[in-house]
Amino acid sequence: MKNLKHIFAILVVVTFLTSCKDNVSPEVKTVEMETSSEVKELDPNATYAKAEFTIEGMTCAMGCAKTIENKMAHMEGVKSAKVDFDKKLAMVEYDEAKVTPASLEETVKKAGEVYEVKDLKKVESFSSETMACKPGCTKDCCAGKKAEEKETASNDKPMTCKEDCKMACCAQKAKA
Repeated sequence: MKNLKHIFAILVVVTFLTSCKDNVSPEVKTVEMETSSEVKELDPNATYAKAEFTIEGMTCAMGCAKTIENKMAHMEGVKSAKVDFDKKLAMVEYDEAKVTPASLEETVKKAGEVYEVKDLKKVESFSSETMACKPGCTKDCCAGKKAEEKETASNDKPMTCKEDCKMACCAQKAKA
């Protein structure tokens, strides 16, 4: 019985020594990726329009929003595309001769079946380009609510600086 215990102990030690490897090297796989070295050339004579729309169905900033943004940015005729995950807002500047609002919507839907475009509209400037008026602005300078009013309800739209406003409160436009 004593010999059987020794044989069993030796067997366990040998098993552990042969199964544990100190220098485990990970398996390296090379994956070829499609890269595009061509630089997108913009037509200086093109008429560019801006469109904003909401995208329903996004669940993450890096996977969903960035995927949609990249797909739209790589469309021929798109000058710029930005998708804000937090606001569920897409802002696209495009050549009207090459891109239509319907093709933008189709590109979003092709990015994933769960994405749905809502409230697609052409705009003069993106909502992130407008700057909210600060205290001290006058009603002559601000568009929206009267300058003397304060926001009382969450559905009130904040005052925004007019394009031609020269007051210090509106002098610096927000960066897009």
